Amino acid sequence: MTAQLQKGPRKQSRQQRRYSRTQEKILNAARSVFSEKGLVASTIDDIAERADVGRGSFYYHFENKDEIVRRVIERILAELVEQMKTKCKGQEDIGSVLDAMISAHIEFFSNRWEDFVLYYQGRADLTLQESYEGLETPFLDYIKSIEQLVDDVIPEPISKPRLRRLGCAIAGFISGYYSFASVAGEDEDVDKSFRLLRKAFVVSLVRFVKEALPAS
Repeated sequence: MTAQLQKGPRKQSRQQRRYSRTQEKILNAARSVFSEKGLVASTIDDIAERADVGRGSFYYHFENKDEIVRRVIERILAELVEQMKTKCKGQEDIGSVLDAMISAHIEFFSNRWEDFVLYYQGRADLTLQESYEGLETPFLDYIKSIEQLVDDVIPEPISKPRLRRLGCAIAGFISGYYSFASVAGEDEDVDKSFRLLRKAFVVSLVRFVKEALPAS
């Protein structure tokens, strides 16, 4: 019987490569415009102009502004989650995992301040009555990743609602410091100050997690 040869991944056609390059260019332009002008004030025309494409080209690649907002936030959070997972790999106790999470956020946003601006704007937008469609999905995936990393090192069984509260609290604890430190200390190195306070943050978070666990 003749063995079937396995086919490798099919190469993209020239048209597909052009499509991917243009879409990437528009996404990068949107990322830049959103961080400068804010999600609400930015327009499709702003993005198209920054990407040096026509308005028709924008709509060929994206259905509307809601979709590109979601795609930009989705990409940022997916990259952050990967960094968290890498940092937490091999950690076996809650303190080490929380320390690794903080370290991942510091390293991720250290040279990507505009991404933190978008992360914070997107999170704030979810509290509005008229939020961008689908924007909650990447944030829920981000929270679920934090929950899973914590759940993996907690020996006691914990209910899903309680685990969800822990995930939200940890994410808010870390990101909240960044947002307020950036406002309160213009001349201060936010990442450096966060590193100096990291031990205190971890101790507080560990206490918070332990107090949130069911009594044995």
